[in-house]
Amino acid sequence: MGDAAIGEILVQPDDLQHRVRELGAEITRDYAGKQPLLVCVLKGAVFFLSDLMRAIELPCEVDFMAVASYGSATQSSGVVRILKDLDAVIAGRDVIIVEDIVDSGLTLQYLLRNLKAREPASLSVCALLTKPERLKVDLSPRYVGFEIPNRFAVGYGLDHAERYRNLPYVAALREA
Repeated sequence: MGDAAIGEILVQPDDLQHRVRELGAEITRDYAGKQPLLVCVLKGAVFFLSDLMRAIELPCEVDFMAVASYGSATQSSGVVRILKDLDAVIAGRDVIIVEDIVDSGLTLQYLLRNLKAREPASLSVCALLTKPERLKVDLSPRYVGFEIPNRFAVGYGLDHAERYRNLPYVAALREA
């Protein structure tokens, strides 16, 4: 793309594809005999979800949620608004939240509380990326693709002002 705003590559395309296949195999093993419902958090997790679903060798379904957290452009306040809720009833289902990145963890904590109240049989999280040094809450996703440093990440679904989602790798955005 040759964009000066794109800095260091944090996760290469081959590493992404390899790790997503591994995550799919782990989920296939852990949910053997079950039909998990993958809940994709829009928009960033769509790319990850589509690759992950193809790597899961089980019947599985997908649904989508869109959430907005109030706060500045780069800081989550943990105050979350649901913009698009699930279509499916999740009571009694095995639910896996598919998230692109866990940063502060505040939005994910809210989602977990919200979905737990709907009484799924089980509820876990599969996050492509985590930033351990930014975590503000006691959260540990069951499945994690990569831990990355505290940099603003773009690519493979992650955006900055709706740009860069289509990059085949994860990169750090250069500081303005």
